[in-house]
Amino acid sequence: MASIRRTLSPAYHHRSYQNGAGFSSPSHKFLPNGNRKHSSSRHLPLLFTALNLVYRKGWRRSLCWCLFFFLIGFVFGITLFGNMDTDIRAEDFAFPELKPPHVDLLLDDQIVTSVSLGIHTRLQEPKEVDDLIGPPLKQLIVVTPTYNRGFQAYFLNRLGQVLRLVKPPLVWIVVEEKVASFETAEILRRTGVMYRHVVCTRSPSEPKDRGVHQRNAALEHIERHKVDGIVFFADDDNVYTVELFESLRTIRRFGTWPVAMLAPSKNKAILEGPVCNGSQVIGWHTNEKSKRLRRFHVDMSGFAFNSSILWDPKRWGRPYSNPIRQLDTVKEGFQETTFIEQVAEDESQMEGILPGCSRIMNWHIHLDTSNLIYPKGWLLEKNLEITLAIK
Repeated sequence: MASIRRTLSPAYHHRSYQNGAGFSSPSHKFLPNGNRKHSSSRHLPLLFTALNLVYRKGWRRSLCWCLFFFLIGFVFGITLFGNMDTDIRAEDFAFPELKPPHVDLLLDDQIVTSVSLGIHTRLQEPKEVDDLIGPPLKQLIVVTPTYNRGFQAYFLNRLGQVLRLVKPPLVWIVVEEKVASFETAEILRRTGVMYRHVVCTRSPSEPKDRGVHQRNAALEHIERHKVDGIVFFADDDNVYTVELFESLRTIRRFGTWPVAMLAPSKNKAILEGPVCNGSQVIGWHTNEKSKRLRRFHVDMSGFAFNSSILWDPKRWGRPYSNPIRQLDTVKEGFQETTFIEQVAEDESQMEGILPGCSRIMNWHIHLDTSNLIYPKGWLLEKNLEITLAIK
């Protein structure tokens, strides 16, 4: 079989090749204008050398041209991107970031002292905040004599719930006769009011003098322990408003106000107390002829006074230092005026509570519960809670 051999061009015989090194070809003739200064011409001799080695293989010629043009495009691509502006930031290709509204946080040298939830409560009202910032409130000393009778639990619970609504400080001195009963102590604990349970050991000769001795026991307790505050005699069967107790804190020495009373006949109400011009006492209300001889027409729950009068007489310029007590030797209905005469000399040392003394803030209701008889089946021999627990 005949073979066709092509000889190399004479122009290449004068060169020596070692492992194909040093092979060169005038491939620059393929470039237009023969410009070797182009940035891509540096890579073309090597490309043509590789192509000429494979050119003589015959069937691989097409593959060589494909590789040639691919490499040409790749080199031109690198050259074009190499001349582009390289000042490209990553933020230009990033998706927009959703951020919350900007808040200035000054973290340097900042100390968080409080955290507020932004909820307005009653404790944050301007009036109550002013009370906390202002001077401390005067303590109220509420004296209540009590004894075992039909409505005792009802009266004590009702008064205790009213005192519970009064702003502290307040101390409730409850006086019982002979012994401090467990039932009374239990009622006092449940009211949530700060209290002192006092016992009057003196036995009265008459039932009407029971309250006189019990109040004297409370006065002796206040004087011995020098309890500072405004003393107010609040019987458990009377009706009081919270406004009355709040008004007592304005008293400097002795304060008084009118009291509405239900007449024994139960068909009308009478008024007893001071007539005021502003806060100055200028006269008295009275509707009972038998009591017109009294110096001061005041109900027992119609006045209050500073407790330091009991244990610091020099502060108030009292000429004598005898203990201030209620008297059981006077006629019934005159205990109030004889007691007030020991505390205040005349109307000039008194203060009318609320301007004009035109508000009724407590009622004195006469309820006779001494002969109260429970219907059959109403009396429980044991405590109600114990009875329910047993069942």
